[in-house]
Amino acid sequence: MTEHLVFRLYAPMASWGEAAVGEARPTATYPGRGAILGLIGAALGIRRDDDDGQLRLRQSLGIAVKQRSPGWLLRDYHTVQVPPSQSKVNYRSRREELSVPKDALNTILSSRDYRCDGLWVVALRLMPDAVWTLDELKSALERPRFTLYLGRKACPLAAPLTPAIVEADHWRGALDHGFDSATDPERTWLPLIGNEAQDLRLLRLPGQVLYAWEGEADALDGNADMAESSETWDEPLHRRRWQFGARLEHRRIESVEGQS
Repeated sequence: MTEHLVFRLYAPMASWGEAAVGEARPTATYPGRGAILGLIGAALGIRRDDDDGQLRLRQSLGIAVKQRSPGWLLRDYHTVQVPPSQSKVNYRSRREELSVPKDALNTILSSRDYRCDGLWVVALRLMPDAVWTLDELKSALERPRFTLYLGRKACPLAAPLTPAIVEADHWRGALDHGFDSATDPERTWLPLIGNEAQDLRLLRLPGQVLYAWEGEADALDGNADMAESSETWDEPLHRRRWQFGARLEHRRIESVEGQS
């Protein structure tokens, strides 16, 4: 049996950034490795410019995700006025940026995607070079050093993370532990949310669940059948330079009987 730290993620809006080209800022349906490490780093108080701390965190954790609901897509359209890009003037505030003559301002168009009312469960496993214990990580999530949000600062948490340490042979045993009930769809949200946000019970969960995990293809539950594997570019190599590397991720989608 292996110990895992398991917690849930829910917010009215989340943004799990993917590769952004030009004006489009898309989002995945579930959090990738970079997003989860960023959340844990914020809870521990590791700053973005702490390169050594970021490296130690990256080398400490293995990650798996259960997508209980991807939510629905929201696209936010932006128009932003900015000074000429060739200007050699350094602007210290937004007010100074807009102080140039209006006919000299340029307009940037962009769209930013969000997932609304999504629900995810995350499991963490310590790697051989881990610096922190699971108890220390659990305490950090319960009392985070920095404010936690799901991808963007406009996406604060809407329910407690409820971190728990779970023993399981495989990723699935940890991800399925105690957060929802596939056998009682009418009460699925009750053990999950409790009395903290009863209105979430009105949200209908989809009839499919997605698992995404690292390691071997059979690491989810000992069975490699139906696992789809692909290269994913979400391994954070350098936070300040926004550099990401590739890793191998496995996914499986399963039906949940009695839910739609």
